[in-house]
Order: sequence, then C-alpha cells, then structure tokens
Amino acid sequence: MGRLCTFFCTDTGIDRLNALLDDPANDARPFSQLQTEATKYETDRYIRPRLTAAALKTYPLDPADDPGLLRCEPWGLAKQMIAPHQLEIRRRGADRVELHYGEWDAHRTVYMDGRKRLASQPPSRLGYSVGHWEGEALVVETSGVTKGQTQWRSEHSDQLHVVERFTRAASPKGDTLLLTATVTDPWSLKEPLVIKKIWSWSPTSQIAPYDACEPVIAVKKGTSEP
Repeated sequence: MGRLCTFFCTDTGIDRLNALLDDPANDARPFSQLQTEATKYETDRYIRPRLTAAALKTYPLDPADDPGLLRCEPWGLAKQMIAPHQLEIRRRGADRVELHYGEWDAHRTVYMDGRKRLASQPPSRLGYSVGHWEGEALVVETSGVTKGQTQWRSEHSDQLHVVERFTRAASPKGDTLLLTATVTDPWSLKEPLVIKKIWSWSPTSQIAPYDACEPVIAVKKGTSEP
C-alpha cells in the first residue's frame, strides 16, 4: 500500500492491487509489475473517464514539462498536497493549523476559526484553506487556487476545490496518517475525483530548506539545440 500510494492512489487502484496479490497465478511476478498494472487499471477505469473533453486535450501531460523541473517553480495545491516527502502538521495558536511539506519546503495555513476568503482575494498557488475538526479528523477545504497541473497528469482551472480529510490509522500504534481528498473542478472533471495518500510516523525526520533546485535545459527533439 505504501508503495502504491507514494504519490497518491484511489480505491479502484487499491482494489485492483489486492485482487492481483490474491491471485495465486501472480505469486512469482515481481511486485513492481503488479503495481504498474494496478496503476494503469486505476488510470484507465477511474481517472480518465472522469476528465472532461477540455482536460483530455492535453492529457496525459509529459512529466518532463513540469514547471518545477523546467523552471524550479514550486508546485500548486493539486500536486503539493500529495507530494512524496515529509508532511508536518502543527497547531499555530487557537485559530490556525500549519501544513509544512518536505517537497519545496512549502507551508500552508489552515484557518480554524470559521473565517471566509474575501471575494477580492486573488487566487494563489496553494489557495485559501479553512478547516475544522470532526472528532479526531482534521478536515480542510481549499479554494482560490490558480490554474495549474495535477499529480494525475492533467491540467486544472482556477475553479479547483479540494476537501482533505486527515485521519490516523485505526491501529494500536496509530502511526500512519491517512489522507482522503475529494477534488472537484467543473473545467477538468465531470465528477469528483477521490484520491488517497499515506504517511508513516517519523518523529526524528526534519524538513530541510529546499534550495538546491536547478532548472533543466530543454532540448528540441531530434537535435542538440537548446
């Protein structure tokens, strides 16, 4: 599960992987093959059918065209919220929670006091987040995100809306953090997309400054010209 959900996964991909692992015919196959097959199944059966005609025009985006790779531009919300490195969650007083990511050393502020985003506030890369507690679950709702790219290799508009639900695994140690994010965007999605992410508890890990990014020089296909 951890390997399947390194970036993100869905219930469709999880169910497919479990079915492959339960089939004795796959006992001798490397896990990497089963993971690839489950991910392709997830893409073909769950993600692609939910994309609008507008989003399908550029889908799937080439990972090499990621502005983070080409120009060292930090990720927007649709990629940042499921980045593969550390996530630190801290209370900042009575009215705020901060989400701090190892990828890009990014910080998100979640307002917990019910305040609303002002109509005059322009969209931003990580958007405007408000949150509340449902028992021990942290629920974060984000809007006001500038258009950009997603981790599932599509484009999205500035109408993106995300509801994240963070919970601890129901295990004796409770050392696994689970994220379930419901994504809507009338421009790129015909219906909501529900994605998941898993982090392991790592109390000794520290997030370092993200200051070593070097942009990649693009080369024209078939030539050596930059």
